[in-house]
Amino acid sequence: MAINRQLHIFLLTHLIIWTLVPTLTNHNLPLDTIEALAWGSNLDWGFNKHPPLSATVVKIFYLIFGSQDWVYYFLSQLFVITAFYFVYKLSKEILNKESYAFFSVLLLEGIYFYNFTTPEFNVNVCMLPFWAMTTYYGYKCLKENLTKDYVIFGIVIALGFLSKYLFIYLIIGIKIFYIYYISKNNFKINYIIPGIIFLLILTPHLIWLTENNYITIAYGLKRTGEVKSYIDHIVLPLVFLGKQIGILIPFFILVIMLSESIKTNFSLKDQNLLYLLSVTLLPIFLMFITSLIIGAKIRTMWMTPFYLLIGTLLIYLFQNKINMDKITNFIYVFIFLFLLSPFLYGYISVTQTNKRTDYNGREIANLVERKLIQLGYENVMEVTGNEWVAGNLCYHLKSKPKCVILNTNIIIIGAEGKNGLASFGLKELISNNYK
Repeated sequence: MAINRQLHIFLLTHLIIWTLVPTLTNHNLPLDTIEALAWGSNLDWGFNKHPPLSATVVKIFYLIFGSQDWVYYFLSQLFVITAFYFVYKLSKEILNKESYAFFSVLLLEGIYFYNFTTPEFNVNVCMLPFWAMTTYYGYKCLKENLTKDYVIFGIVIALGFLSKYLFIYLIIGIKIFYIYYISKNNFKINYIIPGIIFLLILTPHLIWLTENNYITIAYGLKRTGEVKSYIDHIVLPLVFLGKQIGILIPFFILVIMLSESIKTNFSLKDQNLLYLLSVTLLPIFLMFITSLIIGAKIRTMWMTPFYLLIGTLLIYLFQNKINMDKITNFIYVFIFLFLLSPFLYGYISVTQTNKRTDYNGREIANLVERKLIQLGYENVMEVTGNEWVAGNLCYHLKSKPKCVILNTNIIIIGAEGKNGLASFGLKELISNNYK
């Protein structure tokens, strides 16, 4: 069977499995997805926690499909398999062998960032396709020097940054490689195109950021945690490294099954290798240095897009050691991991009943709707409160109200009816059985 066909079958299978499993086992959408939907009900050029792209994407899908949970699991997997596809395209360019490029994608199923955590559409998942596309077009621009590629390069960099500011680590990695590449070759005027497009797309968000006291940046810094002692500068980076190694254990098992030896020869003058190091290990190293210098606590999920090219990097290093006679064993282990992850997700979802995804969001919204109709208010205009309760109400209510997020457990519902406008507290409308 042709490699392209195998790739398409794999991508489709991943899409179907990871759309169906959470759809069938979850009772409610996860927190981050509800939060993005809440932001999307009141779109702006930024929000208190993140830039606007993730909210914009779910808003588009909400306008088309409404409150159907499977749609947002499907959306999340679209982003994942798009990232996989561009990983394959870049791998094919660098490895010059379709089968090795395919292995580079299959290896990613050994990293739980690309399966177990993906049903929750959030800013980390939102970065994935743009991270992969940025690495692909960054390479393609240098190889072919086509204006259209530089334009696309600038667009996907901007969209990645508008997903989450951590995208800057990839931008820095690629920028360092470009500086090195230009020092070895002649400067071309096309090199400035991505930067111009990036700034043009980013300008509205930068204006919003200035007008809102850089609230998003302040939130990001707050999430890293306050430095309690100087030892945090040592302990937290080591904890960060330990977690990364633990996360990658299944991935390394797959690599070992594919290669007959871990010995390799390489040259730091190899520009393909340097590019892969710049888009893979360098951003991770920069995260480590960030933790080391400022004593920041790097949260595990922040690393979601950072490993997209790690399979390509290791295949490139060990391509002469790949033993095709061991492929059968590799496939067995791959299938085991590929099926284990959705099984564990489904099992946990069904057996643990105190998760966010067990929340009775739809039932609460239906109760509110019925009570308001009894009082003569058929149209909910606005819901104010925290992102979870207010966000769920805005998602499930048929009138599609605007959600105003405040850091409070008091939920206020603004409705319109035959008697005009009125406001109600959630606790006034329904029993305390729902929290």
